[in-house]
This record gives sequence, structure tokens and C-alpha cells, in this order.
Amino acid sequence: MGGLEQRFPVPLKNFSVEIKGNNTDLVICRYDDHFLVMATQIGTMGTILHARKEEGVTVEPTFNVSVILGKRDEPMLLAITRQLIENISSSGSSMPLVLSLGLKDHSTETLKGIVSAVVENRLW
Repeated sequence: MGGLEQRFPVPLKNFSVEIKGNNTDLVICRYDDHFLVMATQIGTMGTILHARKEEGVTVEPTFNVSVILGKRDEPMLLAITRQLIENISSSGSSMPLVLSLGLKDHSTETLKGIVSAVVENRLW
């Protein structure tokens, strides 16, 4: 899987994995106030989503996930975004996530592969 990690001006990892026969390029960036994850199989950004942990008085954390641009009728895209923000939160970070998904295949297997690759190479 190998990845390129850079520290300046923004810490990032850039790598490629093969998921279900599709080459998938991933970029993970850590800004001062957000994490940015881009995953593409089509060479473009695709659907862009935003997720953040809601601060409240309840014991269990709640998360707000929304589509900024792109497909709004794909519940699996919301699910992958939620999985990633939950992983970020469970690691102790409260920074929001911007996720860009340009995928040929929106299957559960593809989305699990992306989550796995991002968590393996996380910057949080």
C-alpha cells in the first residue's frame, strides 16, 4: 500500500489501493481545523460530504453528517462518512471531517475497503 507522507504546509498522506478491481487513489490531509479525505476511482472529487461530532449533554456522542455537493440519494455514502467521523472521535479528536468520494462502485465492499485503508493510514 505504501504512501507518501508530507509535513508542510499541511500534513498529508497520498497513496493508492486496489478495491474490487478498481484502482482507488486516496489523499488524507490534516488541517488545523478539519480532516480532509479524498478517495477517487474516477479521477475527480465526486460527492463531497461533511461530518462533525455534536457536543451535548448526553453520554453517547451524536454526529451530524451532510452532503455538501453531489449525490444526495446514496445512503451508503452517508454511512461511510459516519464510520470515519466515529473513528476520528473515538481516537480523541473532535475535528470535523470533509470527505470527497468519486467512486465507480458504491458497494458495501468498496466502502469498507476505503474505511479500512483510511483508518490504516490515518493522521488523527
